[in-house]
Amino acid sequence: MLTMVMDSAPGTPQLQNIIPTVYLGTTIYAAPTLGTICGIMTLALCYIYINWRKKVAEKHGEGYGNHTLNEATIDPDQPTPPWYFSILPLITVLAVSFYLSFIYKWDPSMIEPFQKMGLPLATKAISSVISIWALIIGLIVSILLAIGLGYRFMPKNISIKSALNAGAIGSLLAVMNTASEVGYGSVISSLPGFTEIANSLYSVGEGMPLLNAAIMVNVLAAITGSATGGLGIALEIFSAHWLEATQAAGIPPEVLHRVASMAAGGMDTLPHNGAIITTLAICGLTHKESYKDIFGVTLLKFAMAFFAVFLYMVTGIV
Repeated sequence: MLTMVMDSAPGTPQLQNIIPTVYLGTTIYAAPTLGTICGIMTLALCYIYINWRKKVAEKHGEGYGNHTLNEATIDPDQPTPPWYFSILPLITVLAVSFYLSFIYKWDPSMIEPFQKMGLPLATKAISSVISIWALIIGLIVSILLAIGLGYRFMPKNISIKSALNAGAIGSLLAVMNTASEVGYGSVISSLPGFTEIANSLYSVGEGMPLLNAAIMVNVLAAITGSATGGLGIALEIFSAHWLEATQAAGIPPEVLHRVASMAAGGMDTLPHNGAIITTLAICGLTHKESYKDIFGVTLLKFAMAFFAVFLYMVTGIV
């Protein structure tokens, strides 16, 4: 499911879906039909692959394994919130971000205080940061809603403060792994060899800007080991070139957004990827035990960005 909602699903509050809005002037709901079709196909193919691998493992006598050290202990007597309480905060994120992105009328002067503070995101027009601001507000509202709905279901020996502290501490592994990979990617992008690789990719798929974008984002994400790092670097360097090429070809920037976003979630999952390291640490597994199947899913996801290019070129669907 992660492979679908990370970058294919329209409106997903993931960095891979947010970063293109800054460079392309799009929204997180860019190319909704194209993204939904490709997302469903990704989900179906990954489901088929994982079930096939499950049957192979069962045939060889493999079970769940002894990897429960990091799993939470559940008290069977502790009341839990009903399912509709649990999904309300998730729906709230999408609803608030949609309202603020398409319905609410933003005053351009609202960005001026942030420009005076010299914040990086405030250097652009307010239209370039609306998607980011909408998501941040949506997340804050959903967090407050989750606290309000779930407070009475918390164990009596746990306070909101301790729960928030535990959540913040639990996020450090993911945050630091991702941040280190983005930092690593930034260092790599400053090397002369990286510039040569990037420039050599200009001619790949010449005359087909969507194909060129899919290839370049995949390669840069693989080199940096980060979907966000590779996508950010690619758009920082090549977004103006791609926008000019797609405009000349009559291709909406929303399609470029979706293709680039999906391509970022392709070959980024090489062994040094921060998300892979975090997932293996949480599951108590090693690369030797699990990476073969991770790479199998990666190949399916890698192909989907190019399928999106083919689907648009054949049908013109957005």
